[in-house]
Amino acid sequence: MEVTAIYLHTLSGFSAGIGLGSGAGLILLLLAAIFVTKKIRHRRIRKLKQKFFSQNRGQLLHQLVSQRADIAERMIITLDELEKATNNFDKSREIGGGGHGTVYKGILSDLQVVAIKKSKITVQKEIDEFINEVAILSQINHRNIVKLLGCCLETEVPLLVYEFISNGTLFYHLHVEGPTSITWDSRLRIATETAKALAYLHWSVSIPVIHRDIKSSNILLDDAMTSKVSDFGASRYAPVDSTGLTTKVQGTIGYLDPSYFYTGRLTERSDVFSFGVILVELLTRKKPFSYLTSDGEGLVAHFVSLLREGNISQILDPQIIEEGGKEVQEVSVLAASCINLRAEDRPTMREVEHALEGLQVSKKKGSMVMSFKKGYMVRDEFEDDDGVAMN
Repeated sequence: MEVTAIYLHTLSGFSAGIGLGSGAGLILLLLAAIFVTKKIRHRRIRKLKQKFFSQNRGQLLHQLVSQRADIAERMIITLDELEKATNNFDKSREIGGGGHGTVYKGILSDLQVVAIKKSKITVQKEIDEFINEVAILSQINHRNIVKLLGCCLETEVPLLVYEFISNGTLFYHLHVEGPTSITWDSRLRIATETAKALAYLHWSVSIPVIHRDIKSSNILLDDAMTSKVSDFGASRYAPVDSTGLTTKVQGTIGYLDPSYFYTGRLTERSDVFSFGVILVELLTRKKPFSYLTSDGEGLVAHFVSLLREGNISQILDPQIIEEGGKEVQEVSVLAASCINLRAEDRPTMREVEHALEGLQVSKKKGSMVMSFKKGYMVRDEFEDDDGVAMN
């Protein structure tokens, strides 16, 4: 009996040992399986990122910016960085969007606040053009153009990273509810700054750029109400000659150049037309894409008709009639020249820029003269006929 008991006790201990050993083995196997699965998943993600990077012409981008090492170093931003910056592109971080993508607000690891544009472009030809656009925009430096900080090529759809502009769009500020909006002085300055940006794109960069989607919602305003032209998703390189290039028509109804719409021929004058519509919008506070008279006339056609008849005040924003003075008529005439149906009869953006600058200079000189006259009148009240101050 005693031997049997010892045997049974030994057997039960042995079985317990086997059980414990088996349990530990199963746990180890489970941990190993989890580790291997994670490893495989990370490897797949890494390979996918590499595939997209190659597909998006990462090497081409490096080649295009290789002459500027500082650009090459800052242009490439990892997907991990942008996911952290936007909380994995959480919907609450969305700040805008349109036909070319969704824009997210993000905070990079260096605490820089940025706007991240997630493009909807997936066609390879368009991605190739996107890379060329990045290469050019990365070297553009103008105070009235939103600055491109970098891009991420590790996703199927490339991501663009811009400086964050905090004060909304010109469209928002113009069409806010209420009897008054931006002052006439601010509207004239914003128009001049936007004209400067477009003239720069058309004339001053090594390869001229046609924006192709100029509208008030693509003009951002910072805290000082300085204008910043944004959204180059539809932009194209301008040809060396002035004949234009044939493209698939793209733009926004109400701002779109009719000549480009009907012929498919894109030139810098297409941007001029769109800018002219913005001038009309600044003058009238009417929305170009939704305005329609009882006779079926859109904003541009109605504006031109009233100007021709000498009844332009019927459509002008009452606020600018009160604030604007004689330059309102001059800007109206300039706007009409920009929205001429014949593209060749429109001014260039450089001519538009100079015209608006001239108006601002005249306005400043007028203000200085008025200030001088007021100052003289004040002095005159306290001086006798001999110019001696009276007690």
